[in-house]
Formats: sequence, structure tokens, C-alpha cells
Amino acid sequence: MKKEEFKEFVKKNPILLKHVKNGSMTWQKFYEMYDMYGEDNKVWNDYLSSDFQTISNTGAAIGLFDFIKNLDFDSIQNGVTSMQRVLSLLQDMSNKNVNNTSNNNYTTRPLYKHFED
Repeated sequence: MKKEEFKEFVKKNPILLKHVKNGSMTWQKFYEMYDMYGEDNKVWNDYLSSDFQTISNTGAAIGLFDFIKNLDFDSIQNGVTSMQRVLSLLQDMSNKNVNNTSNNNYTTRPLYKHFED
């Protein structure tokens, strides 16, 4: 019976799910708090407040900062340089093909004409 009441309490307060996903709390601990104190106790104020939204956004910013901090910029620069070389090579090859077709202005001499005609 108490378990069903706890499930209804969680449905009314979906912000508890964010605490569990964040790793700051577990469902077991929440259930024990609910069993001991009930729904209307001040112990829930920390978990049901809107301050968690800012904490979670700050956590995301910190996670992004850690991701950027762990990037190896030398390998990224090497990759970009390699791509520039490949693009330059492809561009040179396409320019040579265009130049070869435009320089081909040679016209063949008709067969019935001689050199000095």
C-alpha cells in the first residue's frame, strides 16, 4: 500500500527523477524518506525546489567544460591540416583538367592540302 502511495507521489513530483538520473539520490533513499517522513515534510524542500534546475544546468556547463578541456587540439589541428592538403590536391587536379581542355586549340590540317598550299 505504501509503495503505491510513493509511486503516486513520484508521479506528482517528476523532478525527483532528475535527482536519480543525476546520481545525487536513489529510489531506495527516496522511498525510505517517504516511509519515515511522509509527503508533507520539509525534508522534500531540497529535492522539490526549482534550484535543482540551475544546479543541473551548471552541471551540464561543467560537463561541457570538462569535454573541451580533454580535447587534444594538436590532433584536431593535424586533422584539419590533412583535410586542407587533400582539398588543395583535388583543386589542383581539377584545375589541371580544365587547363588541358582549354589549351587544346590545335586543329588538324585537311588531308588534301599540302604544306605550302
